[in-house]
Formats: sequence, structure tokens, C-alpha cells
Amino acid sequence: MRSLKPPTLVVWMLERLGPQYRRQALIGDCVEEFQRGRSKAWFWSQGLRAIGVAVAWALRDLGRWLATVFGSAAPLRSARATPRLRRYWRDYRGVAAFLLLMLGFRSAWADWVSVPTGSMNPTILEGDRLLVDKHVYGLRVPFTLIHVTWGEDPTRGDIVIFPSPADGTLLVKRVIAIPGDTVAMNGERLTVNGVTARYAPGDARELQTLLAATQAQHPTVLGESGIGVAHDILLLPDRWAPSTFGPIVVPKGKYFVLGDNRDNSEDSRFIGLVPRRSIIGRATRVLVSLNPDRWYLPRSTRLLKSLY
Repeated sequence: MRSLKPPTLVVWMLERLGPQYRRQALIGDCVEEFQRGRSKAWFWSQGLRAIGVAVAWALRDLGRWLATVFGSAAPLRSARATPRLRRYWRDYRGVAAFLLLMLGFRSAWADWVSVPTGSMNPTILEGDRLLVDKHVYGLRVPFTLIHVTWGEDPTRGDIVIFPSPADGTLLVKRVIAIPGDTVAMNGERLTVNGVTARYAPGDARELQTLLAATQAQHPTVLGESGIGVAHDILLLPDRWAPSTFGPIVVPKGKYFVLGDNRDNSEDSRFIGLVPRRSIIGRATRVLVSLNPDRWYLPRSTRLLKSLY
């Protein structure tokens, strides 16, 4: 038998964010209809519609207030605008608090990012939306890079998120070497602390998941292991990228990162070492993936796919 208890989250949102003049009546009506046989989908739709109306009214009143304050009649109407602003704050402060908490949560605890490039192929594809754990490396003051707690340090194999030193764009790369490590590359073969990575043919089926433009570059998938988390990398013989460097000793507070797509990635070979304070989170899984080659239809095989 179906439970007659309505979704608690919708009730909570209606109590705080619904139209102020009849919140209790609206909640009562919705719960009564639900108990008569309405589906949870209907209950959600009614709740979100009511909240949408409240937000629309808030924006309308805000627009009117701004027009009053900054319009030609501002000197005459400013006295009447103040009570209206107070009423606006009283009626819709719940909406403001909800949005502020949501944005603060995304900034300091967990977030999702969209991947527009193939620098992490084949592990991450263009169109993936990644879940990012931001508190694992220490809690931050929301909207800043100031740490409240330090948390864990990134380890070899972690897929990390950090802003590009060039333009601030969020980059997604894999940690290859941590402070104190010595890293070098010779002909695409990585060496960390004197240990050379092992390479073997990767899963050729991953080539079919790449975008058509990448497949046209005759890519090769190799499995890389022995210097951290085993994972597949992509080589593009038709594209040049630095394949020999080092050895480089990673100083304290810095990290050496590479893209899994070794021949098409703006990583530490180009932007230098990444400071610990700039690393804002660890990508853990794909939430959803939209295929640019298929009119952004979802890739069902990548739904909630783990990155490790």
C-alpha cells in the first residue's frame, strides 16, 4: 500500500518559501489532495509552482522598488519605498536565506562542474557533469580560498579541481607527484621517485566513447600503473605535446598534475606546479553526461559512474 505521507522537503519549502498570504491553506490543500490519491510527482509540481510564484512576485516587487528609487520620481517616493522594502524583506527573507545557504553549500562543501574539453579522456568525457567533494581538502569560508580546517592533502591519483592561473577557468587534472617527489617523463613514460610506470594496452572499447573529432586523430588507449592509482591514458600520435621533461623536484606546498589525455592537456607542463591552496576539491564521480555529438542527449552508461 502506498504511503500517505507527502514529501517532507516540499512541505518544508512551502512553509518557508511559498506565497506568504496563504501558506498554511496551500499546504493543507496539497496534503489533502495527496491523501486522496494524487502522486508525489503532482505534489512536487504544485509545491514548485507555488514557490515559483513567490519568487516571481519577489522579483516584480524588487523591480518596482528599483524603478521607484532610481526613477525620475525618486525624491518624492523614497519615503513610501522604505516600508515597501521592509515588507519585501519580511515576506521573502526565507527565499534569500535558502538561496544563500544553497550557494554557500556549493562553494564550501560540494558542487558539480561541467567538463567542456577532452583533456582528461578517456576517464572523463566532454559533456560530463562531475560531483566535486570540496570539504575533503579542508573546509573553506564560502566564496573564498580561506581555509577553516585543513583536511586531507591530495594524493597521487586524485582527480582535482583548481582555477587556471591564466584566466581563472576551472581545470580538472590528475595528481601525478606530491611535495617531495621527483618526477620525470621520457617519451611518454612517467617516472616518479625512480619508479617508472608500467604500460599495457587499455580497453579499446573506450575509443568508441570519444567524440568524433578525437577519434579522427587515431588515439591509443594505454593502462598506466605502478606510480599511483592505476588508470587509462590517451595518446594522440597526430598531435604534439611535451613528452620528455625533468627530473623535477616538487617543492613543499605544490603539486604536479597531468591530464589523462597526455597529448591534449593544459597541465603542469604548461602552467607549472599547482599550489595546495588553489586546489578546491576532488572529483569523485560523473553525475550525468550529455553527448555533444548526439545533440546533448544523455549517455546512459555514464550515469553516476565512479572516476576511481
